[in-house]
Amino acid sequence: MKQIVIDIADDGELKIETRGFSGRACVAESHFLKDLLGKETARQLTPAYYQRQGQKEVVKKHLNLCG
Repeated sequence: MKQIVIDIADDGELKIETRGFSGRACVAESHFLKDLLGKETARQLTPAYYQRQGQKEVVKKHLNLCG
């Protein structure tokens, strides 16, 4: 499920988090909020941003086979 979560701190600072998006879609889908709410002061990208759309995340596990 795709979601845009807005967290408003006591001092009025806003944090916008996107969930369920992959690739640059997260930035594109939340861009309208930046236009409405004001200047962006920082951006932290998650691993989902670097995923290609339609690509599933692969989790690698290392197994201790010897000893």
